[in-house]
Amino acid sequence: MKHITRFTLITCLLPLVAWAQDEPQTPAAPVRVEQAQRDTFSATLWVSGTVIARNDARIAAETDGRITWVADVGSRIEEGQPIARIDARDLQLELADSEARLGSLKSQLKYRDSSLQRFKKLAASNNASATQLDEAQSQLDMTRQEIKRAEVAIAQIKRRIAQTEVLAPFPGVVAERLVQLGEFVNRGAQVARLVDTEHREIRAQAPLSVVSWIREGMQVTIEHGRRESLSPVNYVIPVGDERSRMFEVRIAANDPAWIIGSPVRVALPNSEPRELVAIPRDGLVLRGSNIFVMRVNDDNTVEKVTVETGIGLGGFVEVIGEVEKGDRIVTRGGERLQPGQVVTIADS
Repeated sequence: MKHITRFTLITCLLPLVAWAQDEPQTPAAPVRVEQAQRDTFSATLWVSGTVIARNDARIAAETDGRITWVADVGSRIEEGQPIARIDARDLQLELADSEARLGSLKSQLKYRDSSLQRFKKLAASNNASATQLDEAQSQLDMTRQEIKRAEVAIAQIKRRIAQTEVLAPFPGVVAERLVQLGEFVNRGAQVARLVDTEHREIRAQAPLSVVSWIREGMQVTIEHGRRESLSPVNYVIPVGDERSRMFEVRIAANDPAWIIGSPVRVALPNSEPRELVAIPRDGLVLRGSNIFVMRVNDDNTVEKVTVETGIGLGGFVEVIGEVEKGDRIVTRGGERLQPGQVVTIADS
């Protein structure tokens, strides 16, 4: 009876053993990881910035007249090319009159020079008085001065004619027409806005409290949309506004995707640099008041490490705890992981 019972029991257990052997094991969870970094960092302050053109000007007319042509909005103008033209016909008539007067003065100069030579010959033979000689010399000198004045007047008119073409002082795109065909403009009137779209920079306003941490040439993080990149600081203008208590920083804008007027965010240093361990913000797991990270060990099992957070570093954050440089920290897929669970490292 005992033999039958033992045999029956074994027979009953065999299917259970086979089922346990055939049961699939829990697959390793796919995760993404990034290494903890140990380096010299500074706390950062994010401020708003705008991409601007280094050259952005409202070009003005240098002479009076009626507008005969102005470049269309969107036209690309090279340096030295015209943006607008002013009617020059009155000036050309004035130039012709001045040139005619100059010709008349040169004829008078020739005549008076001949008269002076005759008086000198007569004076040598006592047939002309000293007064006549002096008067002839004076008239000749006055004619020479009048010729110089006429030449200056002609040069001024020619310059004004040249100024009827309003030239671009730098290459750029016509962003706005400020006058229309047929309008009469005075000297100094704005005719068009020209924007240099090739040479750009970022203008950011920052609180005076961070001015001591920023220096020209340092690399700062720029956030545009969902992209981040590094750009050097071109200029620091350490002059604060009395009301806003802000100062201006100019940063290089090297990304072609940043068009004039684009909003960006700039991460500026906000403390003395110091050595610390930092991880991506996505590696932090928050459970109530507890903060921890999931670290992947050499055997691809994960362990839970409790940490505290320090200063923010853009996309990274300082962690204080048992985390060292080079530790693989789970940044994706760690929400449901349990300590000791096996994971596989997914490609980035």
